Formats: sequence, C-alpha cells, structure tokens
Amino acid sequence: AGINAAAKNSIFDPTVNMWVFEEMIDGEKLTEIINTKHENVKYLPGVALPPNVKAVPDLVDSARDCDLFIFVIPHQFIPRTCKTLADSGVIKPGARGITLVKGIETGGERGMKLISEVITDHLPDMKISALMGANIAKEVASDQFCETSIGCEKIEDGQIFKQLFDTPNFRCRVVNDPKTVEICGALKNIVATGAGFCDGLGLGDNTKAAVIRLGMKEMMNFSKLFFGDESKSSTYFESCGVADLITTCYGGRNRKCAEIFAKGGKTLEEIEKEVLNGQKLQGPPTAAEVQVVLKNKGISNPEAEYPLFTAVDQICYHGKDVKEFITCLQAHPEHL
Repeated sequence: AGINAAAKNSIFDPTVNMWVFEEMIDGEKLTEIINTKHENVKYLPGVALPPNVKAVPDLVDSARDCDLFIFVIPHQFIPRTCKTLADSGVIKPGARGITLVKGIETGGERGMKLISEVITDHLPDMKISALMGANIAKEVASDQFCETSIGCEKIEDGQIFKQLFDTPNFRCRVVNDPKTVEICGALKNIVATGAGFCDGLGLGDNTKAAVIRLGMKEMMNFSKLFFGDESKSSTYFESCGVADLITTCYGGRNRKCAEIFAKGGKTLEEIEKEVLNGQKLQGPPTAAEVQVVLKNKGISNPEAEYPLFTAVDQICYHGKDVKEFITCLQAHPEHL
C-alpha cells in the first residue's frame, strides 16, 4: 500500500492506495469488488474496509507520488516487487517505508538479509522501519485491543508511523532496535510450527510452554549471533517478542497448518493450498533459510546449537518423523 502523506488528523492524505494483485472472483475483478463493496472478499471476508482505501491493480500506479510505503506481501515476492518499483522511477526522494513482512533471505556480508535490507537493496534511498507484534489479522480487523512494536533507526520515522497506525485499540510502541524487532517477526513462525506439531501430536500446554521458552532462547541466541550488541534483550519483552511468540504459538496459520501436518496424510503444499486460501506458510521456509544462514556463518552443527529450529526444518523438508520433535526438546542444550 502506498500512503500519500500531507491526513489522519489533517496530516496524512485521506486516500490510501492499496496494490492488489488482480483476480477474478465469480466473474468480477477483485479490485472492483473492493472499491464498490469495500470488502476484500477473498483474503478478509466479512470485514468492512474504509471507503478511503482504494484498490489499484497496477503496482507502479499505486506507488506514484506516495511518501509512505507499507510492505505487506509474502516475502518471496519482495525482490521482484521492489525491482519493479525501482525500475519505474516513480519513487519520490525522501519516501519512507515500513515492512510488516515476516522472513529472511540468504546472502549479504553476514550471510543473511532482513526483508528491510532486501527492500533497500533495490530502493537504497528509502528508509525502512519494521512493524511486528501480537497482531493476528482477523482480531485486528475486528478492532479487538492489541499492541504492536515499530522498530526504527530514527525515532522520528517511528513517530510518523506511530501517528499513522496508532488507535485506541491498536497501540504502537516505538523501539529503537529495528533489527531485533524484525528478526523476531521472522523467527517466531518457526517456533509456532513446533507448537503446531505439539497440538497435532496431542500434547498439552506444558509441552507447548517448553517450546515457547526454548524457542525464545534460540531466537535470542540467533539475534546475538548476527547483530551482537545492536540487539537489545529488552526488545524481546515488547509486543514483537514474547507477546507475538505466545499468540502465534496458540493461533495463526503456521501453528494451524503444522497441527494438520503432524496428524499425517498431507504434505505442506497440500495443506497450504487447502487451508490458506492463497496465503503462504512462513515458518517452514524460514526454518530452511535459517539452516543455510547458520552454515554460512560457520555453525557446522546447527542441530546441536539450534535444535528446535533444525528439527522444524528436518521434519518439514527432510523426512524426519514429527514424533522425534519431542526428542529434540528432551535433549536441548538448555537441559544439559
């Protein structure tokens, strides 16, 4: 979505351009349905969209003359989308962006790139912040109270996005630790996949609590490995950290699909197609990318240092029996 800055409270332009990949729904274009009925009948049915949200089928047209950009698409499509924006020449100097995208990519000097860094690879003049938190979409859409974290390098950028997003039921806290905010959003989906395995195996809340705690420790260790003292332990007590991890391990698509997978009989691809209605799983592919990143970093035995992350990858993609997930918890380094 591109937001023309200059009025929520007369500061931001009221029109919000939302780039929508055009699809036909029962003979009608999805963008026309959104713009006339003010409902995204495919991805958010039953939720009334404000009339100032304008669905635009052409990416470049949606971005033209915009000052603020919100990136919220599957992370697999970020490079292609940003390249199209860069090649178009329509991005204004001084434009700011914020990513809600969960995931990482392999490569770069440290062997890993955050999605914000992938964006700036293509749009180097755009300053990117990150919004991550305990924000399950349907609950946010139904205006239930929740919190979120806005990670930014410059506090003034975070304050602009806080002013844009903050409502009585969607409370935003600005955190001057963007890398940790963003990496939390990616790694928690791996842990949620493990929590879903527990549900599919018929295990209880004690086991899931262990998954959450051990997963949090692996998240913190991973962040320290790549960002050192830049990563603040206090950030894990923001909404992007422990709160998002808990809610994702009890709700959300990754937990749900992992539960079905653990019960057997279906591949991840089949479950994704049947359950997610065009959305994408994030936990399993992130677990696979983490393995590549760790090995690039010189971690020769990820199974010993990151057993939970590694078990999720091995179960999802390498034929490891899901029942062995509990073995990785029993023998976790935290217990030695």
